[in-house]
Amino acid sequence: MLADGRAAALWGGGIGWPAFEDLARSATGARFVVPNEAESAAIVSKVPFLKRLTVPAGTYSGQTEPIHSVGSWSVVLGRSDMPERVAYAMARALHEGEADMARRVPSGRETTAANTWVAAPRAEFIHPGVRRYLTEAAIKAPIR
Repeated sequence: MLADGRAAALWGGGIGWPAFEDLARSATGARFVVPNEAESAAIVSKVPFLKRLTVPAGTYSGQTEPIHSVGSWSVVLGRSDMPERVAYAMARALHEGEADMARRVPSGRETTAANTWVAAPRAEFIHPGVRRYLTEAAIKAPIR
């Protein structure tokens, strides 16, 4: 939609997100718009599931400097009526595959079971099946 002019901006998920890569390699290239230091501080203080992050130089075509911004990890959204056993199995599979995902996908490095606690504004936003897996796997919520 950006390439054909139907959209003026794009919000995506994770460092190395394919849509960002495609746009950066396109004829028009990409310009990343980021908050300044004061804006970043205000954002992370008001929105606890966002964090400071740095996109390393060279991540995208034409990007010669690191990009300091705020963002979030990738997330998996499910219906509220998803069976607990399914959510538990998904959480276990994702956790067991963390190392492989980190090798294959740049944004996968931060898609970890531990970061599930950080990404959710409140624990009750995490599906009960996922919470059960995290508890049984002894993956503790950070102190906020």
